[in-house]
Amino acid sequence: MKTTTRRSLFGLMILALAVFAQASLKSDRSLMPNLKLSTSAVKGMCALDEQVLFTAELRNTSREPLKGELRWVMETAAFEPIAIEPVEVDLRPQETKVFEYELEMKTPGFVLIRCVLSVEGGGEVAKMKRVGCEPTKVLSELTREEDFDQFWAASLEELADVSPEFELIEVSAEGAASVKLYEVVMRSHGGVRVRGWLQVPKGEGPFPALLRVPGYTMNMQPVADTGGAIVLSFNIRGHGDSTQDVPGRPKDFWVRGLDAKETYYYRGAYLDCVRAVDYLCSRDDVDQERIVVWGASQGGGLAFATAALDGRVDLCISDIPWLCDWENYLALAGKNDDEEIQAWLNAKESRTPESTLRTLSYFDTMNMADKIQCPTLMGVGLQDSICPPATSFATFNRITAERDYRIYEKSGHGLSAEHYKWIFSELAARIRD
Repeated sequence: MKTTTRRSLFGLMILALAVFAQASLKSDRSLMPNLKLSTSAVKGMCALDEQVLFTAELRNTSREPLKGELRWVMETAAFEPIAIEPVEVDLRPQETKVFEYELEMKTPGFVLIRCVLSVEGGGEVAKMKRVGCEPTKVLSELTREEDFDQFWAASLEELADVSPEFELIEVSAEGAASVKLYEVVMRSHGGVRVRGWLQVPKGEGPFPALLRVPGYTMNMQPVADTGGAIVLSFNIRGHGDSTQDVPGRPKDFWVRGLDAKETYYYRGAYLDCVRAVDYLCSRDDVDQERIVVWGASQGGGLAFATAALDGRVDLCISDIPWLCDWENYLALAGKNDDEEIQAWLNAKESRTPESTLRTLSYFDTMNMADKIQCPTLMGVGLQDSICPPATSFATFNRITAERDYRIYEKSGHGLSAEHYKWIFSELAARIRD
């Protein structure tokens, strides 16, 4: 009985300590000020030589005075980032103060300003805003090696030597009275089996065709509405149901085989997409003049690469694209992948940042973009920290064919319904009857 009582008391003490700790945590959080960051740039964009004002509003919501240091940190690939002197902050209880930083945009490009308040005694709050200037004039220096064209010509020849062995498996699709659903299996570069979901409208063709390509590690699935088109929701090697010959785990695709251009993962991945176009072009019910490729993030890069490598693509749609301008990507967003790339580099003495960038250059869509001959549409999120817009425009601006874009001021790595309304209207105008 005494033991039970002691255990109960001990349990109550632990519970009380936990509640106290939680209350203390909430109290500590309540001491942190509110930080709001805004800019004078209309819709986040400005003209060359325009002054852009960044305004930080700090409010001390606690009943205690607050002291700290406010730092403005600049990130950009457009010019050498400017070091900005920190500002001392001293706020009375419930007081609000405004701090400003003015930037003159002298170069086309994008600038991210991160406003960071470090509070005395510990704790930090931060907000960031990116602004852009004349995005269609953003250019990065090409990194193509001398044998770039020969490498891709040889790769396409190797793909052509692989028998596709197209296999179509009908799948029951309840409630889809107007569409037939199939699983498609095919052989790609290296004999690798890749798969996708094919939706075919009932009725007489030919129909426009849409090839949907996946984001990083995504599993592509059939769509709810095909819009009267044949839709192939395609999984490149290692993705979705295409893991029979190339495993999907670990999810390290971007460093697989990176020691050499011949073995790098994206060589096969890009060629998988070309093989998917082969399949669509093999069908009599596909209108060969209305073939579209569309993807987002990794899929946006795959869309660029597919249109560059395969002239049969009639429209390219690339949203928040990755696989663009590798050097600046690693400088601007590489911290997201630092641990993985460092582990890969450290695994072998022969691996260096220079040799790695040399291999990546063969798969940089910026170096392929001038081969895109079809109309191209692109959507980017201005606040995207995963695929910074500067890298997306490094590819987009090298395209010599008809092109159009949208920048969404408040969007990050994901786009709103407004974007899809634009895309669907463009699809209706360009490929639908």
